[in-house]
Amino acid sequence: MIHVCFSVYDETGSFSKFAGTAMLSLFENISRPFTSVTVHILHDKTLTDENRNKFSYIAGRYNQLIKFYNVEELFADKLAEIKNFFPNADKIRLNKAVFYKFLIPQTLPSDIEKTIYLESNVVVNMDIIELWNAELEDKILAVVPAFSIGADIPAQDKIVADGFVKKEDYFNSSVMLMNLKLLRGAEEKILAGMKFASEHGYVNLWDQTVLNYCFATQTLKLPARFNQFVRYARQKKELATDKIYYYTVNALQLNMNDSFNALWIKYFAKTPWFDAAVLGRLYDGFRQINNKSKKSMINLSAIMSGKTRVFCSSPAYVDEVKKIFHVHDDEAVIPLENQASLKKLIEVMKQSQGKKILFVVMQGFPFNVLTGAGLVYGKDFLNGFEFLSEEQGILMNTYPLLYAM
Repeated sequence: MIHVCFSVYDETGSFSKFAGTAMLSLFENISRPFTSVTVHILHDKTLTDENRNKFSYIAGRYNQLIKFYNVEELFADKLAEIKNFFPNADKIRLNKAVFYKFLIPQTLPSDIEKTIYLESNVVVNMDIIELWNAELEDKILAVVPAFSIGADIPAQDKIVADGFVKKEDYFNSSVMLMNLKLLRGAEEKILAGMKFASEHGYVNLWDQTVLNYCFATQTLKLPARFNQFVRYARQKKELATDKIYYYTVNALQLNMNDSFNALWIKYFAKTPWFDAAVLGRLYDGFRQINNKSKKSMINLSAIMSGKTRVFCSSPAYVDEVKKIFHVHDDEAVIPLENQASLKKLIEVMKQSQGKKILFVVMQGFPFNVLTGAGLVYGKDFLNGFEFLSEEQGILMNTYPLLYAM
């Protein structure tokens, strides 16, 4: 029997379909004859009866087992203890489900000695038994090192940049084979890791930080195919193949010319979340985008009234900006090379405030510097990328539409 865990927090009711798609992809690719799988879902009161029934329907369709655990009822005291370390957890990038992975060793029956943990936004496009059969021996976790999938580790987690975990040991926690025999004796160590993360202000990826602080030197390192980030696979011009793919926020879009988007949709279309109502929600989403676009054009017309355009970009992009925006001879395109040129730009804009409007066409531009100087977005400056089309390499962000489906 293979055991697989998901954690679900679904305040809007729109997130369960991602876990359901991941679970269905898992069932679709298990070996023949069928391997027995039990899926364990750790959840809270936000899991609706409708979504619970859909999870059960998928498991039944594939003759597999599923169990549900309301961790708010089972471990209210432990959750309160965890949240004491991170009182602002509701405001961080991840949702409350990141808490629940720490409760897996105490949640699953004591006779279960290991389990696979999967984040809800993965697709298991391979036979999960390959991961299940990894020999843990005395290792606490089997994981994929972040450097092997192309991640920018120091930027991703300060625990590496600050020297607490070696770059080669740092791992991503979205896919893990967990040694429950050893983890059941490591509860105090994990709490110490939470205390460490809290005291050092590590609020981004904090659950991953805790696990790395505690166990980075006690892991079995797996090949990248067991946890391949979609965005890095795209950068390498790869096509979807037999791997476990992890879709970070906005990595999943509606463009079906992309093999990774098509892969997720292929599995999603087989879930009970894909129904006639999906088309209606997609229509509503596109209608809202269309209305917003029209309002933006009207607002731009009002903003531009009586003002001269100014552009800023990286030096290498100046000619492209002139071409795309049809810049006139009396309009300036200011190349930003360093802090000195940024300071000069701010001085120019402050002196001409109310007479000029700045279009910023530069990735990673520090807009907070402009607002800190008293300039106002939508009045004194705009993000020029918002006016570029797919022809200029700026793809439409359709993730919100997928989320609402």
